Amino acid sequence: MELRAQRGLMRSPGRPPVAQRQQRVLFWLAIAEGLSSSGAADRAGVPHPIGTRWFRNAGGMPPLDLSQLSGRFLSLEEREEIAILHAQKLGVRAIGRALGRAPSTISRELRRNASTRTSDLSYRGSTAQWHAERRATRPKTSKLASNDRLRDYVQERLAGHIAHPNGSAVVGPQTRWIGRRHGRRQDRRWASAWSPEQIANRLKVDFPHDGSMRISHEAIYQALYIQGRGALKRELVACLRTGRALRVPRARRQASGKHFLSAEVMITARPVEAADRAIPGHWEGDLILGLGSSAIGTLVERSTRYTMLLHLPRLPGHEKGSRAKNGPALTGHGAEAVRDAITVTIATLPDHLRRSLTWDQGSEMSQHAQLSIDTGLQVYFCDPQSPWQRGTNENTNGLLRQYFPKGTDLCRHSKEDLEAVALALNSRPRKTLDWRTPAEALDDHLLSTMQQVLH
Repeated sequence: MELRAQRGLMRSPGRPPVAQRQQRVLFWLAIAEGLSSSGAADRAGVPHPIGTRWFRNAGGMPPLDLSQLSGRFLSLEEREEIAILHAQKLGVRAIGRALGRAPSTISRELRRNASTRTSDLSYRGSTAQWHAERRATRPKTSKLASNDRLRDYVQERLAGHIAHPNGSAVVGPQTRWIGRRHGRRQDRRWASAWSPEQIANRLKVDFPHDGSMRISHEAIYQALYIQGRGALKRELVACLRTGRALRVPRARRQASGKHFLSAEVMITARPVEAADRAIPGHWEGDLILGLGSSAIGTLVERSTRYTMLLHLPRLPGHEKGSRAKNGPALTGHGAEAVRDAITVTIATLPDHLRRSLTWDQGSEMSQHAQLSIDTGLQVYFCDPQSPWQRGTNENTNGLLRQYFPKGTDLCRHSKEDLEAVALALNSRPRKTLDWRTPAEALDDHLLSTMQQVLH
């Protein structure tokens, strides 16, 4: 009766969460590792829709501290043990001895975190954990929500209208907030578009002696991305230069590279014989681009500098814009078109001249595995932003710009035109070949190989 007198009828604070704190921590740790919302939900053991809801409602930002709780706090396992021992009519001292806790800790736990809808002190571990987590949140009013002048300043610099030199406002294109990032080649909202970092640092210039007009750029981002902060509306993320409706975890951005790449196909795995140019048969390739998504493929042999050009005409339906969703690229230099063009061109060479091909990390080579099966040509990829790793090909592309200038439509050239240009390059004497031509160097190699076979 004394316990009942200390604890009266309480109103229920609402529905318990769908998962415990441990599951939410596991979810956000997985997000920090670069996993998708579905993958993180699997890691935490919750349904995929729950994980997606957590990520979107929090704006991609963890809403709780991910560090491990101190041992001074009761855990869910301890609370479940307390519930079992309490149901067995054990006293607080006996329960405390069993758990290695002070009797006052057990007594306080039974009073504070018991049932809420009645004055009955029935104790359940999951309910007690819910009460403890709810009480530990201690929500704090954000600075933007409590300071109207600061909020107006931030919102004006972030989402204010732009104006003509005479001061009249410019409305800009009409846009609609759809709850996610703007689509490709879609109009964006015209606004002042100061970045949160610019706003945070400009406050010190405009209000040097007013300490109340201070806020960090991270607090502005949180006010935009996290729902329920009560300061800035989520649709104002459209005024950010990225236009992202959700914050993308850093690890996910780093892991968003080319999915067709692996350590086995990187240039570091390429044979040493390809680097020293001693043995012909190792090629470098790339695309030169022109007007209207036109392109020509280039293949250059590293040892002899022999050049072959790939004819990549636009596919039927390109001008009409009738490309099927998830269908092949109609520009002519999609993955399937480049794979087929290399297969046809490289098949004209003997097997010993089809050793390897080094390319940059363009998506046009995402079919490299099938290319290797069809031709026996092992494909390797350069490191990002490292054109010097294909120096021979880059130099050849510079020579080809004499015939195929930038800003011109490269699809107007026929296959016969490309063969003529390739012949012109292969007939030029090269200083690096002791003034022999690439064609002569390749012929000498083929003749030497034939003589070795005959003898």
